[in-house]
Amino acid sequence: MRHHFRLPLFVCVFVMLASSIMAHAQGVISERNISTPLARAIADAAMECSANGVGLSVAVVDRAGLVRVWIRGDGSPPHGFDLARRKAYTARTFRQTSLEWAKRSETALAGQRGLADVIPLGGGVPIKIGDETIGAVGVSGSSQEGDENCAKAAIAKVSDQLK
Repeated sequence: MRHHFRLPLFVCVFVMLASSIMAHAQGVISERNISTPLARAIADAAMECSANGVGLSVAVVDRAGLVRVWIRGDGSPPHGFDLARRKAYTARTFRQTSLEWAKRSETALAGQRGLADVIPLGGGVPIKIGDETIGAVGVSGSSQEGDENCAKAAIAKVSDQLK
C-alpha cells in the first residue's frame, strides 16, 4: 500500500513566493558613480576659474561623499582645502547646492548644521545625471557666489558626459 502525500496548492504557492522574495532581497545593487577621470576633468575645469588655479582649492566627491580628487592651488590658504571638501560633501549629502542648503538650514532645519563635515557656505554643487546625484564639487577661494558659479561652470563643461 502506497501513501501519497500531497501538499495543498496554497502551501506550494507560498513557498514559491517566499523563495522569490528572498532571492530579490539578496540581489546585487547597481549604482552610477563618478569616475576618477570625470572627477579630474571637473576639478581641472574648476581650477580654470582663476589664473592657473591660484588661490583656489577644489574637491570632487563621489556618491558616497568620499573624495575622488582634491586640488589645492598655489596661494590657497591652508583652510581652503578643507572648505572645498566640506562644501562638496554638503552638496552631495543634501542633493542641492551648499548655498541653497545654508539658506534652508538657517531656521527650520538648523539641527542639520550639527552633522559632521557639513558647512553652511556657498561653493558646493551636486553632480547629477537627471535627478540622481552621483557626486559633488566644492570650490573655495573666492566669494560664496563666485565659488558656486565656478563649480557650476566646471560641471557644465563636462555635461555631455552626464547623460
